[in-house]
Parts: sequence; structure tokens; C-alpha cells
Amino acid sequence: MYSFFKIDDRILRAAEEAEVKAAPYLKRVADVQRYNQEKMQAAFMNAGVSESHFVATTGYGYGDRGRDVLDAVYAYALGAEDALCRYNFVSGTHTLTVALFGVLRPGDTMLSVTGIPYDTLQSVIGLTGDGIGSLKEYGINYEQVDLLPDGTPDYEAMAERITPQHKMVYIQRSRGYSLRPSLTVSQIGKIVEIAKKKAPKCIVMVDNCYGEYVEKIEPTAVGADLMAGSLIKNPGGGIAPTGGYIAGRHDLVEMCAYRLTTPGTGREIGCTLGNNRELFMGTFHAPNVTGEALKTAVFTAALFESFGYDVTPRYDEPRADIIQAVKLKERDALIAFVQGVQQGAPVDSFVVPEPSPMPGYDSDIIMASGSFTFGSSIELSADAPLREPYAAWMQGGVNFNSGRLGAILAAESMRKAGFIHF
Repeated sequence: MYSFFKIDDRILRAAEEAEVKAAPYLKRVADVQRYNQEKMQAAFMNAGVSESHFVATTGYGYGDRGRDVLDAVYAYALGAEDALCRYNFVSGTHTLTVALFGVLRPGDTMLSVTGIPYDTLQSVIGLTGDGIGSLKEYGINYEQVDLLPDGTPDYEAMAERITPQHKMVYIQRSRGYSLRPSLTVSQIGKIVEIAKKKAPKCIVMVDNCYGEYVEKIEPTAVGADLMAGSLIKNPGGGIAPTGGYIAGRHDLVEMCAYRLTTPGTGREIGCTLGNNRELFMGTFHAPNVTGEALKTAVFTAALFESFGYDVTPRYDEPRADIIQAVKLKERDALIAFVQGVQQGAPVDSFVVPEPSPMPGYDSDIIMASGSFTFGSSIELSADAPLREPYAAWMQGGVNFNSGRLGAILAAESMRKAGFIHF
């Protein structure tokens, strides 16, 4: 076994035991995986996807049928009235930025009810950086409701703080670089209920990054008005080379389209330059790939818990995104873990990750990402800021077998560095 890799037999036995222990929860993931893949099949059939939709357009892109049909696939698969899926979105943060600027106006107030947003969005709001081009510079106000000490939503505080003066109630579904639990669709539904009761006309927007196809329904099913995500995470299936999506109410999606291009033209222009085939293919495979990433996360939790490390979520806990955090306690243990994940990558496995500065972050970052698409986090990756509690955030794995191996190699790297003992 594993004649291709030099892995200590004790690590391999621990991996076998972890997989047996996690088996019922891996099956639970497989059930959701099958449901969502069948839903995606229905989305493609409902939209009438054909080979003609892969044809490249140039220039203005007028009449790009593939572009329009891809939007219809996303709307169906995500349970939304409408969707805007484009390769022109350069990242998840860019996609969220277009959505925020698309629907907010000077004098409006945005209320984040899940604490401070992810690091890269803070400069968009104007909380960090020089403020140039931020919501703050445009006179859009920001307020915040912190999470409870255990990282769960403070529903009572939301009920007190939300008023009709709040144009937007903003929810970050995933944990980001924190150890708080990610939000389930059910929890998002409870926030929507509170928000609409206190401010019936408010826009409830969800940063859905890392959460797509983890459950059988998406935030739009429980009343969220708008949500957005990146195609080099779950919805791109490890095939989309770039891009993002915005989905939700038709009128709001139209406003976002006007921000992406120009008022008056919106989604009617924008050539696809031959990207449609990969976007369609990635979209089709996304539910299955997301399930494989979830299986990798469940296995990783079971494995590292057996070595005495705290993990969140635990292998037997419900999941709301694909991210698995492992609390490694020490700086060098974190570095060894990330370097081990890199050794399990199909691309650049020989590279040794080292901590370094990264734009948008206030700490050095270490990242393992030997992916076919640069920065893709649906492919196996692990990254972390070099700060306490020295936790690694691992995500992705386009197939479980390769993801499982990546976790095992991370454990072997830590054993060699003296952080796993038997």
C-alpha cells in the first residue's frame, strides 16, 4: 500500500481507522451530493443546453446565447429568480463588490450581522486601506452586529439593531479566517425572518462563497434576496478558469449587471471569448466536486482529531461549507501541515510553501495550492495567516482519493517535524 509514497505505517493505520469512523458521515455527504447532481442535470435540461451554446463571441457580444443560457442554468440550480454568471468577475471579492455597489446608493446603510467580513472585503467597505473607491468614499455607511462569544449569530442583538433605515442586511456564510461555525441555510433563514420583520424592504445579501451545493438548498430558498460567489470555488467544479456569479431577485440582479457593464446595456453585452464551454462543464460537475471536497474535509477532521488536535467542524458535525480548520497550536506545526498538503498536489508538488505578505491581509500568509487553476480553492488547498491560534484552513479536493492523500501527507510532514507522536 502506498508504494508511491514514503509514509509511516502508523500514519496509514490512523488514516484507515479515521475513514472507518467517518463512514456514516461520508455517506451523509454522498446523499446530498447525489441530490444536487440530479438537480444540476435538471437545470441543464430545463435550459436546453446544446453544443451551440459553447460558440465564442467577440467584441460587444450581442446575442451571445450561451451567456444567457448559462445564467438560466445558475438560476435554476441555485433556486433563484435570476442569475448573472460571468468570467469577467476576477475573484469572489470582486463579485461581492459589484453586487454591493450595484444595489447600494450614497446615504444607504449596510449592516453586517455576522461580525466583521472577510479580510479582503474590509478595504471594499472602507474599514481598512486608503479608502479610495470604497463604499465609505461613496457615502455608504457601515454598521455591524458581532457574533456571540461562541461564534454563533446573536439573534437578539439583530432584532434590536435592525431598523427600516438599514438598506442591506449582510451575511457572511463561511467562517473566513476565523474559528466560528459557518452558517447553515436554516440559520440564514432565521436571520432573514428577523430582518424582514424589522425592515421589510431591506435587501438581505449573502456572501455564499464555499457554501454552494453543501446542502440541498441555497440561501435564496429561505428568503435571501441576493447572494454571490466565486467560480474558482464550489460552483466552478474545478474546471472554470475564473469568474463569479450573482443570483437572487431579478430586479437586484439587473442592477448588478448595470454595475458590471454600463447602465442601459447591463447583461446584453459582454463577449465570452470561448470561455462558455469550460464554464458550462465546471458548473455541471460542481455538485459532485463539492461533495468530494466535503468528504476530504470530513476525513481530515477525523484523522487529525485522532492525533489530539482540535478541529472545527468535527467529523460528525453538520457542515455549511467546504472548509476544515485544524488548530495546530504552534507556528512550525502550521508550516509543516501546509507544506505537507503541498506535497499532495498534482501541480508544483516539489514547491515548499513559506510564509509571506499578501495584499489585503494584515499578517504573513502561508498557502499550499498546487492547482491547475491558480488560486483555486475547490482544488485541494490549505492556507492560514501566521498568527494565533495557528490554525490551518483546508478546503477542496476535486476527488476524495487525492484529497485523502493530501491530508495523509500533511500528517506525515508533521510527524517528521516532530508534531505527531505515537
